[in-house]
Amino acid sequence: MWLSLLPIAQCSLAAGAAWAIATHLFGHPTPFFAPIAAVISLGLSLGQRWRRAVEMVGGVTVGIGVGDLLVRWIGSGWWQISVVVALAMIVAVSLDRGPLVPIQAASSAVLVATLLPPGGAAGFNRMIDALIGGVIGVIIVALIPTHPVLRARRDAAAVLATMGLVVDGVVEGLRTSDADVISRALSRARGTQGAIDTMRADMSGGKEISHISPLYWNSRHRLSRLAATADPIDNAVRNIRVMARRALSGIQHGEAMHSDVIDVVAELVAALEILRGMLLADPGDSPDGADAARVLRSIARKAKPELVAGSGLSETVILGQVRSIIVDLLMVAGLKRESAIATLR
Repeated sequence: MWLSLLPIAQCSLAAGAAWAIATHLFGHPTPFFAPIAAVISLGLSLGQRWRRAVEMVGGVTVGIGVGDLLVRWIGSGWWQISVVVALAMIVAVSLDRGPLVPIQAASSAVLVATLLPPGGAAGFNRMIDALIGGVIGVIIVALIPTHPVLRARRDAAAVLATMGLVVDGVVEGLRTSDADVISRALSRARGTQGAIDTMRADMSGGKEISHISPLYWNSRHRLSRLAATADPIDNAVRNIRVMARRALSGIQHGEAMHSDVIDVVAELVAALEILRGMLLADPGDSPDGADAARVLRSIARKAKPELVAGSGLSETVILGQVRSIIVDLLMVAGLKRESAIATLR
Protein backbone atom coordinates (compact mmCIF):
# COMPACT_ATOMS: atom_id res chain seq x y z
CA MET A 1 0.00 0.00 0.00
CA TRP A 2 2.66 2.53 1.06
CA LEU A 3 4.73 1.84 -2.04
CA SER A 4 1.71 2.80 -4.19
CA LEU A 5 1.15 6.22 -2.58
CA LEU A 6 3.71 8.08 -4.69
CA PRO A 7 2.52 6.56 -8.01
CA ILE A 8 -1.05 7.45 -6.99
CA ALA A 9 0.04 11.03 -6.27
CA GLN A 10 1.86 11.14 -9.62
CA CYS A 11 -1.28 9.99 -11.48
CA SER A 12 -3.56 12.48 -9.72
CA LEU A 13 -1.23 15.43 -10.31
CA ALA A 14 -0.64 14.45 -13.93
CA ALA A 15 -4.38 14.13 -14.60
CA GLY A 16 -5.13 17.56 -13.15
CA ALA A 17 -2.20 19.22 -14.88
CA ALA A 18 -3.04 17.64 -18.26
CA TRP A 19 -6.65 18.85 -18.05
CA ALA A 20 -5.58 22.36 -17.03
CA ILE A 21 -3.00 22.69 -19.81
CA ALA A 22 -5.32 21.34 -22.50
CA THR A 23 -8.13 23.63 -21.30
CA HIS A 24 -6.33 26.90 -20.59
CA LEU A 25 -3.35 26.80 -22.94
CA PHE A 26 -4.93 25.03 -25.90
CA GLY A 27 -8.53 26.14 -25.42
CA HIS A 28 -10.09 22.66 -25.57
CA PRO A 29 -13.45 22.73 -23.75
CA THR A 30 -13.62 19.06 -22.69
CA PRO A 31 -10.15 17.51 -23.12
CA PHE A 32 -10.88 14.23 -21.32
CA PHE A 33 -8.28 12.36 -23.39
CA ALA A 34 -5.56 14.46 -21.75
CA PRO A 35 -6.02 13.19 -18.15
CA ILE A 36 -6.76 9.66 -19.42
CA ALA A 37 -3.49 9.58 -21.36
CA ALA A 38 -1.60 10.98 -18.37
CA VAL A 39 -2.95 8.33 -15.99
CA ILE A 40 -2.40 5.42 -18.38
CA SER A 41 1.13 6.53 -19.27
CA LEU A 42 2.00 6.54 -15.55
CA GLY A 43 -0.02 3.73 -14.00
CA LEU A 44 0.94 2.13 -10.67
CA SER A 45 3.79 0.05 -12.07
CA LEU A 46 7.18 1.59 -12.78
CA GLY A 47 8.06 -0.14 -16.04
CA GLN A 48 7.84 1.07 -19.63
CA ARG A 49 6.28 4.45 -18.97
CA TRP A 50 7.82 5.91 -22.13
CA ARG A 51 6.30 3.07 -24.13
CA ARG A 52 2.89 3.41 -22.48
CA ALA A 53 2.83 7.11 -23.31
CA VAL A 54 3.72 6.46 -26.95
CA GLU A 55 1.23 3.60 -27.21
CA MET A 56 -1.51 5.74 -25.70
CA VAL A 57 -0.98 8.56 -28.18
CA GLY A 58 -0.64 6.13 -31.08
CA GLY A 59 -3.77 4.20 -30.15
CA VAL A 60 -5.90 7.30 -29.74
CA THR A 61 -4.63 8.68 -33.03
CA VAL A 62 -5.46 5.49 -34.91
CA GLY A 63 -8.87 5.11 -33.24
CA ILE A 64 -9.90 8.68 -33.91
CA GLY A 65 -8.62 8.61 -37.47
CA VAL A 66 -10.40 5.38 -38.38
CA GLY A 67 -13.52 6.39 -36.44
CA ASP A 68 -13.75 9.79 -38.11
CA LEU A 69 -13.40 8.37 -41.60
CA LEU A 70 -15.84 5.51 -41.19
CA VAL A 71 -18.54 7.23 -39.13
CA ARG A 72 -18.83 10.03 -41.65
CA TRP A 73 -19.20 7.40 -44.35
CA ILE A 74 -21.36 4.68 -42.78
CA GLY A 75 -23.03 6.53 -39.89
CA SER A 76 -23.58 5.32 -36.31
CA GLY A 77 -25.31 2.21 -35.01
CA TRP A 78 -24.62 -1.18 -33.48
CA TRP A 79 -23.14 -2.74 -36.60
CA GLN A 80 -21.19 0.42 -37.43
CA ILE A 81 -19.56 0.22 -33.98
CA SER A 82 -18.51 -3.37 -34.70
CA VAL A 83 -16.99 -2.38 -38.03
CA VAL A 84 -15.22 0.67 -36.62
CA VAL A 85 -13.72 -1.29 -33.69
CA ALA A 86 -12.58 -4.15 -35.93
CA LEU A 87 -10.88 -1.90 -38.45
CA ALA A 88 -9.30 0.32 -35.81
CA MET A 89 -7.80 -2.69 -34.03
CA ILE A 90 -6.59 -4.22 -37.31
CA VAL A 91 -4.80 -0.99 -38.22
CA ALA A 92 -3.36 -0.67 -34.71
CA VAL A 93 -2.05 -4.26 -34.60
CA SER A 94 -0.47 -3.85 -38.01
CA LEU A 95 1.38 -0.76 -36.77
CA ASP A 96 2.40 -1.97 -33.31
CA ARG A 97 1.89 -5.27 -31.49
CA GLY A 98 2.00 -3.66 -28.07
CA PRO A 99 -1.08 -4.46 -25.96
CA LEU A 100 -2.11 -0.85 -25.31
CA VAL A 101 -2.29 0.42 -28.90
CA PRO A 102 -5.20 -1.74 -30.17
CA ILE A 103 -7.18 -1.27 -26.94
CA GLN A 104 -6.85 2.50 -27.08
CA ALA A 105 -7.62 2.50 -30.79
CA ALA A 106 -10.80 0.50 -30.18
CA SER A 107 -12.00 2.64 -27.26
CA SER A 108 -11.30 5.87 -29.14
CA ALA A 109 -13.15 4.57 -32.20
CA VAL A 110 -16.13 3.64 -30.00
CA LEU A 111 -16.25 7.14 -28.56
CA VAL A 112 -16.21 8.69 -32.03
CA ALA A 113 -18.92 6.28 -33.20
CA THR A 114 -21.20 6.94 -30.24
CA LEU A 115 -20.62 10.12 -28.22
CA LEU A 116 -18.21 12.41 -30.02
CA PRO A 117 -18.78 14.35 -33.24
CA PRO A 118 -16.51 12.98 -35.98
CA GLY A 119 -14.21 14.97 -38.20
CA GLY A 120 -12.93 18.50 -38.22
CA ALA A 121 -11.08 20.22 -35.44
CA ALA A 122 -12.61 17.99 -32.76
CA GLY A 123 -10.79 14.90 -33.97
CA PHE A 124 -7.47 16.74 -34.23
CA ASN A 125 -7.94 18.26 -30.78
CA ARG A 126 -8.46 14.81 -29.26
CA MET A 127 -5.15 13.65 -30.70
CA ILE A 128 -3.48 16.74 -29.23
CA ASP A 129 -5.09 16.00 -25.86
CA ALA A 130 -3.64 12.48 -25.87
CA LEU A 131 -0.22 13.88 -26.70
CA ILE A 132 -0.50 16.45 -23.89
CA GLY A 133 -1.40 13.75 -21.37
CA GLY A 134 1.46 11.49 -22.39
CA VAL A 135 4.01 14.30 -22.21
CA ILE A 136 2.70 15.51 -18.83
CA GLY A 137 2.99 11.97 -17.47
CA VAL A 138 6.66 11.79 -18.41
CA ILE A 139 7.33 15.28 -17.00
CA ILE A 140 5.74 14.31 -13.67
CA VAL A 141 8.04 11.27 -13.49
CA ALA A 142 11.03 13.54 -14.06
CA LEU A 143 9.99 16.11 -11.45
CA ILE A 144 8.46 13.84 -8.78
CA PRO A 145 10.17 10.48 -9.36
CA THR A 146 9.77 7.28 -7.44
CA HIS A 147 13.11 6.19 -5.95
CA PRO A 148 14.50 3.98 -8.74
CA VAL A 149 16.48 1.67 -6.44
CA LEU A 150 14.46 1.37 -3.23
CA ARG A 151 11.48 -0.54 -4.60
CA ALA A 152 13.53 -2.88 -6.78
CA ARG A 153 15.98 -3.85 -4.05
CA ARG A 154 13.10 -4.55 -1.64
CA ASP A 155 11.55 -6.84 -4.25
CA ALA A 156 14.81 -8.74 -4.73
CA ALA A 157 15.41 -9.01 -0.99
CA ALA A 158 11.88 -10.35 -0.47
CA VAL A 159 12.44 -13.10 -3.05
CA LEU A 160 15.69 -14.14 -1.33
CA ALA A 161 13.93 -14.13 2.06
CA THR A 162 11.28 -16.47 0.67
CA MET A 163 13.93 -18.75 -0.74
CA GLY A 164 15.61 -18.87 2.66
CA LEU A 165 12.33 -20.09 4.15
CA VAL A 166 12.00 -22.68 1.38
CA VAL A 167 15.51 -24.05 1.93
CA ASP A 168 14.94 -24.08 5.68
CA GLY A 169 11.79 -26.14 5.13
CA VAL A 170 13.63 -28.57 2.89
CA VAL A 171 16.36 -29.01 5.52
CA GLU A 172 13.80 -29.63 8.25
CA GLY A 173 11.99 -32.16 6.09
CA LEU A 174 15.21 -33.98 5.23
CA ARG A 175 16.32 -34.15 8.87
CA THR A 176 12.96 -35.48 10.07
CA SER A 177 12.07 -37.45 6.91
CA ASP A 178 8.82 -35.45 6.82
CA ALA A 179 7.47 -35.23 3.29
CA ASP A 180 4.69 -32.81 4.33
CA VAL A 181 7.20 -30.19 5.49
CA ILE A 182 9.08 -30.38 2.19
CA SER A 183 5.80 -30.29 0.26
CA ARG A 184 4.82 -27.05 1.98
CA ALA A 185 8.24 -25.58 1.23
CA LEU A 186 7.89 -26.59 -2.42
CA SER A 187 4.45 -24.94 -2.61
CA ARG A 188 5.98 -21.75 -1.23
CA ALA A 189 8.71 -21.90 -3.87
CA ARG A 190 6.19 -22.42 -6.67
CA GLY A 191 4.32 -19.30 -5.58
CA THR A 192 7.24 -16.94 -6.18
CA GLN A 193 6.79 -16.28 -9.90
CA GLY A 194 4.59 -13.24 -9.32
CA ALA A 195 7.18 -11.73 -6.98
CA ILE A 196 9.93 -12.36 -9.53
CA ASP A 197 7.88 -10.71 -12.29
CA THR A 198 7.27 -7.70 -10.03
CA MET A 199 10.98 -7.53 -9.23
CA ARG A 200 11.90 -7.49 -12.91
CA ALA A 201 9.26 -4.86 -13.72
CA ASP A 202 10.44 -2.59 -10.90
CA MET A 203 14.07 -2.98 -11.95
CA SER A 204 13.13 -2.05 -15.51
CA GLY A 205 11.05 0.87 -14.29
CA GLY A 206 13.85 2.04 -12.03
CA LYS A 207 16.28 2.12 -14.95
CA GLU A 208 13.78 4.16 -16.91
CA ILE A 209 13.36 6.65 -14.04
CA SER A 210 17.13 6.99 -13.67
CA HIS A 211 17.28 8.10 -17.30
CA ILE A 212 14.23 10.40 -17.21
CA SER A 213 14.76 12.21 -13.91
CA PRO A 214 17.87 14.35 -13.38
CA LEU A 215 17.44 13.78 -9.63
CA TYR A 216 18.53 10.16 -10.04
CA TRP A 217 21.04 10.25 -12.87
CA ASN A 218 23.73 9.33 -10.35
CA SER A 219 21.83 6.11 -9.53
CA ARG A 220 22.30 4.56 -12.97
CA HIS A 221 25.42 2.56 -12.11
CA ARG A 222 23.95 1.23 -8.88
CA LEU A 223 20.73 0.30 -10.63
CA SER A 224 22.60 -1.49 -13.40
CA ARG A 225 24.36 -3.61 -10.78
CA LEU A 226 21.03 -4.36 -9.13
CA ALA A 227 19.38 -5.24 -12.45
CA ALA A 228 22.24 -7.66 -13.15
CA THR A 229 21.03 -9.76 -10.19
CA ALA A 230 17.62 -10.45 -11.76
CA ASP A 231 18.66 -13.43 -13.90
CA PRO A 232 20.78 -15.19 -11.26
CA ILE A 233 18.06 -14.68 -8.63
CA ASP A 234 15.51 -16.17 -11.02
CA ASN A 235 17.85 -19.08 -11.81
CA ALA A 236 18.51 -19.67 -8.11
CA VAL A 237 14.78 -19.85 -7.45
CA ARG A 238 14.36 -22.41 -10.24
CA ASN A 239 17.24 -24.51 -8.92
CA ILE A 240 15.83 -24.38 -5.38
CA ARG A 241 12.51 -25.63 -6.73
CA VAL A 242 14.27 -28.53 -8.43
CA MET A 243 16.16 -29.31 -5.24
CA ALA A 244 12.92 -29.26 -3.22
CA ARG A 245 11.16 -31.56 -5.70
CA ARG A 246 14.02 -34.05 -5.60
CA ALA A 247 14.16 -33.90 -1.79
CA LEU A 248 10.43 -34.62 -1.65
CA SER A 249 10.77 -37.52 -4.08
CA GLY A 250 13.68 -38.96 -2.12
CA ILE A 251 11.80 -38.86 1.19
CA GLN A 252 8.66 -40.32 -0.37
CA HIS A 253 10.70 -43.24 -1.75
CA GLY A 254 12.52 -43.82 1.53
CA GLU A 255 15.98 -42.86 0.27
CA ALA A 256 18.58 -42.27 2.97
CA MET A 257 20.06 -38.77 3.22
CA HIS A 258 23.53 -38.32 4.75
CA SER A 259 23.81 -35.61 7.38
CA ASP A 260 26.84 -34.07 5.63
CA VAL A 261 24.75 -33.34 2.54
CA ILE A 262 21.88 -31.93 4.61
CA ASP A 263 24.36 -29.71 6.49
CA VAL A 264 25.59 -28.23 3.21
CA VAL A 265 22.01 -27.49 2.15
CA ALA A 266 21.37 -25.89 5.54
CA GLU A 267 24.27 -23.47 5.09
CA LEU A 268 22.48 -21.95 2.10
CA VAL A 269 19.95 -20.42 4.51
CA ALA A 270 22.62 -18.20 6.09
CA ALA A 271 24.03 -17.30 2.68
CA LEU A 272 20.60 -16.23 1.43
CA GLU A 273 20.13 -14.06 4.51
CA ILE A 274 23.48 -12.34 3.96
CA LEU A 275 22.60 -11.71 0.32
CA ARG A 276 19.24 -10.29 1.40
CA GLY A 277 21.05 -7.93 3.76
CA MET A 278 23.49 -7.01 0.99
CA LEU A 279 20.66 -5.94 -1.31
CA LEU A 280 19.04 -3.80 1.39
CA ALA A 281 22.31 -2.21 2.56
CA ASP A 282 23.28 1.26 1.39
CA PRO A 283 26.58 1.64 -0.52
CA GLY A 284 29.50 1.18 1.86
CA ASP A 285 27.44 -0.58 4.52
CA SER A 286 27.66 -4.23 5.54
CA PRO A 287 27.04 -6.89 4.49
CA ASP A 288 28.40 -6.33 1.01
CA GLY A 289 29.20 -8.54 -1.96
CA ALA A 290 32.55 -9.58 -0.51
CA ASP A 291 30.88 -10.79 2.69
CA ALA A 292 28.35 -12.84 0.73
CA ALA A 293 30.98 -14.27 -1.61
CA ARG A 294 33.15 -15.33 1.32
CA VAL A 295 30.29 -17.35 2.86
CA LEU A 296 29.38 -18.91 -0.47
CA ARG A 297 32.98 -19.93 -1.17
CA SER A 298 33.03 -21.66 2.20
CA ILE A 299 29.93 -23.64 1.23
CA ALA A 300 31.45 -24.43 -2.16
CA ARG A 301 34.49 -25.99 -0.51
CA LYS A 302 32.20 -28.31 1.45
CA ALA A 303 29.90 -29.19 -1.46
CA LYS A 304 32.37 -31.69 -2.93
CA PRO A 305 31.24 -34.45 -5.28
CA GLU A 306 32.88 -36.94 -2.89
CA LEU A 307 30.01 -36.32 -0.46
CA VAL A 308 27.66 -38.33 -2.66
CA ALA A 309 30.05 -41.06 -3.80
CA GLY A 310 27.97 -44.22 -3.89
CA SER A 311 24.78 -42.34 -2.94
CA GLY A 312 21.36 -42.66 -4.52
CA LEU A 313 19.93 -40.48 -7.28
CA SER A 314 18.08 -38.01 -5.04
CA GLU A 315 21.08 -37.19 -2.88
CA THR A 316 23.28 -36.77 -5.95
CA VAL A 317 20.77 -34.44 -7.59
CA ILE A 318 20.36 -32.42 -4.39
CA LEU A 319 24.10 -31.81 -4.14
CA GLY A 320 24.24 -30.97 -7.85
CA GLN A 321 21.50 -28.39 -7.35
CA VAL A 322 23.31 -26.95 -4.34
CA ARG A 323 26.38 -26.42 -6.51
CA SER A 324 24.26 -24.73 -9.20
CA ILE A 325 22.60 -22.53 -6.57
CA ILE A 326 26.05 -21.49 -5.28
CA VAL A 327 26.98 -20.33 -8.78
CA ASP A 328 23.74 -18.34 -9.06
CA LEU A 329 24.20 -16.71 -5.66
CA LEU A 330 27.85 -15.85 -6.32
CA MET A 331 26.63 -13.96 -9.38
CA VAL A 332 24.11 -12.13 -7.18
CA ALA A 333 27.08 -11.22 -4.97
CA GLY A 334 28.73 -9.62 -8.00
CA LEU A 335 30.96 -12.32 -9.54
CA LYS A 336 31.04 -13.04 -13.24
CA ARG A 337 29.66 -16.44 -14.22
CA GLU A 338 33.10 -17.76 -15.18
CA SER A 339 34.54 -16.81 -11.78
CA ALA A 340 31.54 -18.29 -9.97
CA ILE A 341 31.87 -21.60 -11.82
CA ALA A 342 35.61 -21.68 -11.17
CA THR A 343 34.88 -21.58 -7.42
CA LEU A 344 33.47 -25.10 -7.65
CA ARG A 345 36.27 -26.69 -9.65
